[in-house]
Amino acid sequence: MSASIGELQKSFAPSTVLYDYQKMTFFIHLYCVIWITLLTACCSTTESMYPRFAEPIPNVTVTVGKDALLACVVDNLRGFKVAWVRMDTQTILSIHHNIITQNPRISLSYNDHRSWYLHIKNVEEIDRGWYMCQVNTDPMRFRKGYLQVVVPPSIIDNMTSTDMVVREASDVTLVCRASGYPEPYVMWRREDAQDFNYNGESVNVVDGETLTISKVSRLHMGAYLCIASNGVPPSISKRIMLMVQFPPMLSIPNQLEGAYVGQDVTLECHTEAYPSSINYWTTDRGDMIISEMEIVGGKYEAFPVDSGYNKFMMLKIRNITKEDFGFYKCIAKNSLGETDGIIKLDEIPAPPSVFTTTLKSVLDNQTIRKKGQLQIAQPNDAVSSTFQGEAFGEQIRDFDFYEENSASTTNKETLLFLILIVISAVTRMLS
Repeated sequence: MSASIGELQKSFAPSTVLYDYQKMTFFIHLYCVIWITLLTACCSTTESMYPRFAEPIPNVTVTVGKDALLACVVDNLRGFKVAWVRMDTQTILSIHHNIITQNPRISLSYNDHRSWYLHIKNVEEIDRGWYMCQVNTDPMRFRKGYLQVVVPPSIIDNMTSTDMVVREASDVTLVCRASGYPEPYVMWRREDAQDFNYNGESVNVVDGETLTISKVSRLHMGAYLCIASNGVPPSISKRIMLMVQFPPMLSIPNQLEGAYVGQDVTLECHTEAYPSSINYWTTDRGDMIISEMEIVGGKYEAFPVDSGYNKFMMLKIRNITKEDFGFYKCIAKNSLGETDGIIKLDEIPAPPSVFTTTLKSVLDNQTIRKKGQLQIAQPNDAVSSTFQGEAFGEQIRDFDFYEENSASTTNKETLLFLILIVISAVTRMLS
């Protein structure tokens, strides 16, 4: 029986050992799980006791001269303290409720022991950089935000071209320097917004700080705008005048003018020059014509019409006589040269309306005797628009002409009168 028990024990021994091992392993695992749970709970409790940042510090962009505001929001601050620090210089700006920096533009405000605000008044470019909000935990906890300071563009006058005067066909370079942050973009255009020839191309805008024109011409003359912008309002511009010097040039629309005696006529010359030219008129004898526009009934009236470097020379001659026909010279001169042009004034026949006018003046001075009675002729009786065909013959037969001074003079004037009547009648019939 004992042998049987011994054999039975030997047969069960390995199973018992295996059971004990599994039991021990189970308890070890359980022990580890309990400790991990305890440690996690402990750490969570400790973490919940520390302050935490409720939100990141937003980056702020401010135009120079404006005020900036940086916000730091901390939950569960409890007995810990908040400080603001300038990161690039490691300058402490504030600790909790106290301002540490000596910068008078910096101040602090807070709300409910949770929101902490850093104020920077009248921001300058030196304020640009990283700012850190930190809490004095161990280890220290912090958040940081960037203050961007932008500067609108401005023209650097001592590095920018001023008004320029150059000779035609020379090369010219205009320079415009600008400052600002971000770096400004610079372009050129004409003030009148017109296209211009830029080295063989017709352009409206030229990019860059320099404007170089090869072989400048009078067409380039005018005001140019240097415009600087960088996305920060306002953009800025500078006006630069470009003046191109050249000797006078002259053109004449009509070199031959016609007029009849008693007419008023205007002669015209066109000039171009810079500097502005001195313009005047002379007769074919070389005598300078003096304008009499301020004199009532004056013979000559000379007046210019200016349009930039262009001038229109106008000479009005009143009540032309035989002596006024001939050549007239228009002259333009400046410091670079002189030029002139000639206009010929020829006599032409007067139109029919002139004969009618002359006839009226003749009859106004005549004493008309009709059928033995002396009468003073009236203009409306002498020339009437109702005269047609044979009516002239009847009118002529009814009139005898009498001149108080001499018979020969009367006969000549009568003949002239008859000729004028016939010409006027024929002209009206043909029209």
